[in-house]
Amino acid sequence: MTTIDRTVLVTGGAGFIGTNFIRHVLETRPDWHVVNLDWLTYAGNNKNFKSLPADWGERYTFVHGNICDSQLLETLFTRYRFDGIFHFAAESHVDRSITSPEAFIETNVLGTFRLLEASLNMWERGGRPNDFRFLHVSTDEVYGSLGEEGYFSEETAYDPSSPYSASKAGSDHLAKAYHRTFGLPVLVTNCSNNYGPYQFPEKLIPLMILNIVEQKPLPVYGDGHNVRDWLYVIDHCSALLHVFEKGRLGETYNIGGNSERRNIDVVRLLCDIVDKRLERCGDDVSQNLITFVKDRPGHDRRYAIDAGKLRQELGWQPHYQFEDALKETVNWYLDHPDWINDVRSGEYRQWIEKNYSKR
Repeated sequence: MTTIDRTVLVTGGAGFIGTNFIRHVLETRPDWHVVNLDWLTYAGNNKNFKSLPADWGERYTFVHGNICDSQLLETLFTRYRFDGIFHFAAESHVDRSITSPEAFIETNVLGTFRLLEASLNMWERGGRPNDFRFLHVSTDEVYGSLGEEGYFSEETAYDPSSPYSASKAGSDHLAKAYHRTFGLPVLVTNCSNNYGPYQFPEKLIPLMILNIVEQKPLPVYGDGHNVRDWLYVIDHCSALLHVFEKGRLGETYNIGGNSERRNIDVVRLLCDIVDKRLERCGDDVSQNLITFVKDRPGHDRRYAIDAGKLRQELGWQPHYQFEDALKETVNWYLDHPDWINDVRSGEYRQWIEKNYSKR
């Protein structure tokens, strides 16, 4: 029987980053028990944990519930007396925040508040244990937009541009305030754009992969010159464990992939990778499918992360090269058609039609 040294709560663990993080923890921390609390909204998929290895399954518990449910949180915190919290649960798609912002305020702000309250109550009842940690996972989008030069650092002023990034900025401030006011052992991370397996296919990279495969138009916002710093999700998971286990309490750590790319260049590279895999050439090359569409409101021009603090203090740096990890990502999607069919529900198809058809 496995000896459990830590029991941690992962919120939103059936989403893209949460799924990869839980699988990474179960693989690399054999004495941890993970409790996954997820409301299973459109982007959450509990089938991501289908057929876990036996020794992983013994250390994994799924709870279907909402982080805004104070009574449920009280029950879970009383039962498990968590040694740590990894807070991923969030509405995260910018385009959806523009059309339906209320859900972002409710989940990202109110939900974070309820989770902080439950954590503080448990921590104080338990005598304020020194090894407890609350890791709040956030985004570089809270910083707004960069010009052609410079990088986001932990000292960059917040300047959110969308309801999504504003709601995440609010949750960041709440987390830091609970450390300063109550002493709760909080850590905050702000990451750049993630990519990899299990990502819901409304985001740029999986959307383009699937449209390329099906030879559908490849909608690119504006002129395609918006720049993002791309972070492979497994590198992100590794960085989060570094912060949780070694980070200074009350601090923020930026996590970046050192892989700045224009959106149009990412799309063209995906075309080349998929075409090579599917042996397409000549008139069938997928770059012919690229279609420029009306830009979304408040579209930030450039994000770029300075992860020097994380590297210098905690010894972390990204392991994966962008081109290699992108090939792995393409292969995963092409090799998992059943997973794709499961998540591409009618609601997803309606969203894609609503978001892109009139641009």
